[in-house]
Amino acid sequence: MLFAAGFGTRMKHLTQDRPKPLLPVAGKPLIDHALDLTQGIATRVVNAHYKADQIQTHLANAPVEVIVESPEILDTGGGLRNALPILGNDPAFTLNTDAVWSGPNPLDLLQAAWNPDQMGALLLCVPLQNAIGRQGGGDFDLAEDGQLIRKGDYVYTGAQIIKTDGLHSIQEKVFSLNLLWNKMAENNRLYGLPYPGKWCDVGHPQGIVLAEDLLNV
Repeated sequence: MLFAAGFGTRMKHLTQDRPKPLLPVAGKPLIDHALDLTQGIATRVVNAHYKADQIQTHLANAPVEVIVESPEILDTGGGLRNALPILGNDPAFTLNTDAVWSGPNPLDLLQAAWNPDQMGALLLCVPLQNAIGRQGGGDFDLAEDGQLIRKGDYVYTGAQIIKTDGLHSIQEKVFSLNLLWNKMAENNRLYGLPYPGKWCDVGHPQGIVLAEDLLNV
């Protein structure tokens, strides 16, 4: 599941005529950088809302399914649940489309570390010092056993593996995946994995310059 439905408000004027996932970074749209990481995954879903027609046109010949969220945007939790008829009931990767990576494929690392007997979700996190373009502090800390603790110096990268069955018990239509993560944390099933490379947040204009610098290293 690739999240591409946001309004991109932090990008200011850059998203007046196009959605953020189609902004060019190092010669190709952001969403294509994310799609490159998902090669080999049989079922891929992209959600869209803001200027969704442009995303549909861009991906018209790609082996992905585009779901347009209308009339309202469903946020990450609602968006993932909305995609389950296509994704199925197995654990799913989710990936944000407003970041670039320097290092090993994040989804390969998650797959190798995934333990479904122990975990409800495994979030890929990067130390704050390797989170290029990050505005603000970290999101989590990592316990010795790998469980995530709210607040700390690790930044959630937007890449994870997550079991989706818990989505069905959430009453809201529009909701963040944080609601499901909180339930998992209460049951000691929310885990994190440190990313050994660098990650760049391309959610704001300066992030484009920083991302291109990172990719040129």
